[in-house]
Amino acid sequence: MRISRRLILGASLLAACTTALAQDYPAKPIRFIVPFPPGGGTDSLTRLVANKLTETLKWNFVVENKPGAGGNVALDTTAKAAPDGYTLVMAQTDNVVLNPLLYSKLTYDPVKDLVPVGLVASGPAVLVVRADSPYKTLADVVAAAKAAPAKLTFASPGLGTVSHLISELWQKSSGMKLTHVPYRGLSQALPDVLSGQVDMYMGSIPTLQGHIKGGKVRALAVTTAKRSPVLPQVPTYTESGIPGVELASVWGVMAPSGTPQNVIQRLNTELNKVLQQPDTREKIIASGAVMLGGSPQEMGELYAADRQKLAPVVRDSGTRLD
Repeated sequence: MRISRRLILGASLLAACTTALAQDYPAKPIRFIVPFPPGGGTDSLTRLVANKLTETLKWNFVVENKPGAGGNVALDTTAKAAPDGYTLVMAQTDNVVLNPLLYSKLTYDPVKDLVPVGLVASGPAVLVVRADSPYKTLADVVAAAKAAPAKLTFASPGLGTVSHLISELWQKSSGMKLTHVPYRGLSQALPDVLSGQVDMYMGSIPTLQGHIKGGKVRALAVTTAKRSPVLPQVPTYTESGIPGVELASVWGVMAPSGTPQNVIQRLNTELNKVLQQPDTREKIIASGAVMLGGSPQEMGELYAADRQKLAPVVRDSGTRLD
């Protein structure tokens, strides 16, 4: 009886402490890690979320850029931080889903060492060609590629990126062969696309929409189930006769495993509130991204589904990053 009472008392004290922690949270600045350098899409999205939470709740965030190894440095830092709710990271598909498939050894496990807090947005990809390209539709590209296997070239922001692997998925679905030319981002690839040195480029809508609207490149298809609100004239892959090519980079906030559930829930609730604010929605949509939101469970399920879809694509492509 004494043991039972002590166990009950201990459980009650633990619950009370956890509740108090959630009520007092945050009592100090929150470290918000960005896995990439300043100025990029992930950095901008992180600062938008941090600024809106600060503006709404008067919370104090310290945004810290920790680039390196495709996001592995930032995620490893987060995974090894104290699980107290004062270290967060803006994760995305490339590092949470793809890195475990592309690197033979990681110093962290994104499933075991990190926990989802909430979804923020997704960045669909779009296939573009130069404005005077002979390829007017996706069907034109497929027909040309089947007539001359491996002759057509497609560029991507880098080996093992979502854009690269979407193109691998597209080739498999269409029964054709393209030659992949990896670059280190759009700034390096665009001149070669415009000059005709490469035939097409697959990249995110946020990075390409300005060039599309400016007439530098022609968009052929987007990689989402529905058309993009910022590119409503561009069909989806499914509309173009190639179903199954539906994938985007998904951004979401994560915390170290072991972070109290009440704190996770508080963060999730406040994150969803700021995402619903009209000016937040407008800024995310204007960037070419799609606003998400939702529960930690939904975030975990989405990443798990993408991992299952991309595992065979990575395997068949033979892509490794170490």
